[in-house]
Amino acid sequence: MTTPCLPALPVSRSPRIPAPPLACDCHFHIFGDERVYPFGLPRDYTPPPASVQDWRKMASELGLGRTVVVQPSVYGHDNRCTLDAVQTFGIERSRAVVVLHDSVSDAELERMHLRGARGVRFNLVNAGGMTSDQIARVAERVAPLGWHLQFYLERRQLQELAPLIAALPTPAVIDHMGMIRANSPTYRDEIEAMLGLLSNNKTWVKLCGYRSSVNPYPHDDVQLLARTLVNAAPDRCLWGTDWPHPGLGSGMPDDAALLDLLSDWTPNLTIRDRILVDNPARLYGFDSH
Repeated sequence: MTTPCLPALPVSRSPRIPAPPLACDCHFHIFGDERVYPFGLPRDYTPPPASVQDWRKMASELGLGRTVVVQPSVYGHDNRCTLDAVQTFGIERSRAVVVLHDSVSDAELERMHLRGARGVRFNLVNAGGMTSDQIARVAERVAPLGWHLQFYLERRQLQELAPLIAALPTPAVIDHMGMIRANSPTYRDEIEAMLGLLSNNKTWVKLCGYRSSVNPYPHDDVQLLARTLVNAAPDRCLWGTDWPHPGLGSGMPDDAALLDLLSDWTPNLTIRDRILVDNPARLYGFDSH
């Protein structure tokens, strides 16, 4: 049985400090017409539609100009909706992170690359994701393309998989600040595992912090973690809305408020804008202009 989830909140305001030109939303999902893009099984939730046009309405208010569409678990390894969204956005300003089937061919990887794919997501939290025993094999397959592996995992999984992630022949991206929560009995150990990965100069982290919080906005319990990560690797931090915030049945975030949090977590606007523009341009291969 799957759980229905709420739609994203309509945009109600602009962020406190506008985003710079070419700011990138490095983590969001598109959910299309279920008759065209049917959801798979198993899955944990059933999302309402969330179209390219819906995202654009939100993004225009926040000032976001570049996109990274992340394959959600409900589509399994059927990447059509995600890659079609990139085509609609335009590959000059859009990229995709996909999910792979074991039988994917080199030719299909090449085709996905031409359509904007630049990474493979390992969702080790939700049903429908890839499994950890595939990590090393997939990394070898996609390393020649210059892709990265992206990991959505729970706290203890971060500690357990850190040695494997550190040894990968590809860059690695950690979703949602590693889901490290301040109320965890191993909080400090989890932060140390994350900092150890960031010290290898090829691990990146997404500052999508509300999923690491057990408190309502402004999520004060993630502030220390966020600032620690920014201080440790300002050149390898990324930011994303996680729009339309799938799987939530309550506490739907305000996207402008999430961008305000990034401004609070960074010591100055130069670093904030690096996280929004320069860092994603390097990782995802966007032009500098």
